[in-house]
Amino acid sequence: MHALLILAPFLGSFILNLPFRKVNKRLSFGVCAALFLLQMAVILIPDFGLNKINPAALANIFNFDLGVDALSKVMLFCIGLVALVTLCTNSLFLKDSDDKFNFINVLLIAVSGMNGIVLAKDIFSLYVFLEITAVASFILIAFNREELGLEGAFKYILLSSIATVLMIAGIALFFLVSGSTHFAAIHSALLAQDKSLLINLAIALFVSALFIKGGLMPFHGWLPDAYSSAPAASSVFLAGIVTKAAGVYVLIRILVSIAGFSLTLKSVLLFVGAFSAIIGAIAALTQTDFKRMLSYSSISQIGYIILGVGTGTVLGLAGAALHIFNHAVFKSLLFMNSAAVEKALGTRDISKMGGLGSQMPVTGLTSVLGSLSCAGIPPLAGFWSKLIIIIALWSAGFKTYAVIAILGSVLTLAYFLSLQRSVFFGKLNAEFKNIKEAGFSLLFPMILLGVITLGVGIFLPLVLDKFILSFNAVLGG
Repeated sequence: MHALLILAPFLGSFILNLPFRKVNKRLSFGVCAALFLLQMAVILIPDFGLNKINPAALANIFNFDLGVDALSKVMLFCIGLVALVTLCTNSLFLKDSDDKFNFINVLLIAVSGMNGIVLAKDIFSLYVFLEITAVASFILIAFNREELGLEGAFKYILLSSIATVLMIAGIALFFLVSGSTHFAAIHSALLAQDKSLLINLAIALFVSALFIKGGLMPFHGWLPDAYSSAPAASSVFLAGIVTKAAGVYVLIRILVSIAGFSLTLKSVLLFVGAFSAIIGAIAALTQTDFKRMLSYSSISQIGYIILGVGTGTVLGLAGAALHIFNHAVFKSLLFMNSAAVEKALGTRDISKMGGLGSQMPVTGLTSVLGSLSCAGIPPLAGFWSKLIIIIALWSAGFKTYAVIAILGSVLTLAYFLSLQRSVFFGKLNAEFKNIKEAGFSLLFPMILLGVITLGVGIFLPLVLDKFILSFNAVLGG
């Protein structure tokens, strides 16, 4: 069943491009939505699929070694959810049927690549899926073929190419040391040897590449331009899941399955995480472009995830995984809010806005929910993940970083309160008195994500212990 999560989206794209193109265009939205809903159901419903079929039966056909644990289940659900809301956003913003159809094809390939990233247990297979996702992401950023989009895609290509070189070099060194590309074999080889220069170099190269892929500071140069210049649906997809799947998740997987958590690695992760969390928040405070503010906010929130991972503890890893989920929800929601405002006003300049809450109540309310969840305000979902990360830092002895994490949340609250006041509160500009809410295809996913962030925040305490304990096996390798 694991292999079907990779093959189904890819085959969906292939089948949709067979003859009878006009019929396929009409069916494409429904087929795509069904695949994403099925992926979410497979994760949510016990024994719906992942545990019924021996994965080796299908995986061995394609020479893949695949596996699922608590962390990969979180990621697979996030991929399905964000892809679904991206599909809805795309249906509103792209009017041409050919463009909609082409976007859906690229989206399916990107989902197939990310599912492969999450399921792979072989470092070379992981690299292949990373490249599939990267190529699809380039296309999504430049999809409208506009100057800024092409510039953003070029920056992504340039820095991603550097990351690719670093990863290939790291893979070569891992293979040289272990004679294998399988996670378990590499990990065993590392345990059997002293920490040689080659091993340390391989780990450093791979981690550096993933810092670039994850958009962490100071490797973030591509991210604000790529997020802000991409079409609305692409921004939702990139910010909601792509960066976390291609950068953050892979970093966690390499650490827990191969490299382990040495004191040096912990120190690097904690410093980079704290630096990204604080500087990203400060940068967000200075922005007047709605999407660029959200872009820098994403860098800051990814910093929180890395802080959790940097503790090297089960509690820290569980907090990081929960924040990945929460960030996928509230950041997708906020980018959809931005898209709705830009569509209604024709601008992303925050200084020209004000009082939009009276004209766009659903957008305004869901934006408040997303902003407060991002800032870690109870009882919303973001509060719990940030609290777990702060407790993990404190209990692991990293009290200075725990204080930095709290400071980052204060800064996050500051720039989002400023955003809410400037965009949705205050006096309505006379030229915007006739604006209306976005269409149902955008309102529905905004409401859905708002309900999720509120519902998870309220009900998570009921299952929090089980959620945290489920990460024992992940950290145990």
